Amino acid sequence: MSKVVHRPLSILVSVPAGMLAGAIFKRIWRVAAREEQVPSATDARRGWTEILIAAALEGAIFGVVKAALDRGTAHAAHQLTGTWPGDEGSPSEREGTK
Repeated sequence: MSKVVHRPLSILVSVPAGMLAGAIFKRIWRVAAREEQVPSATDARRGWTEILIAAALEGAIFGVVKAALDRGTAHAAHQLTGTWPGDEGSPSEREGTK
C-alpha cells in the first residue's frame, strides 16, 4: 500500500525538486566561479576542465536533492500508511528498534 502512496507523491514533487537543484547549482556556480553564466558543454570558449567540473558539481547537487526527495517521500508514505515503501522494511526495523 505504501508504494501506491509513495509513487505519486514522488512524481508530484520531482519537478519542483529539479528546479530547486538547478537553482542551487546556478547559485553555487556564481559564487565559486564568480561568473553569471554556467558553462555549456558546447561553448567553444570553455575548456574541458571547466566543463567537467561544472558537470560533476551539477550531478552531485542533483543526486543529493534526488536522494533527499526519495527519502522524504518514503518517510511521508510511511507516516501515511504505516509501512515503508522500500524493499528493506522500515528504517526502525533494520536498526532493530521500533
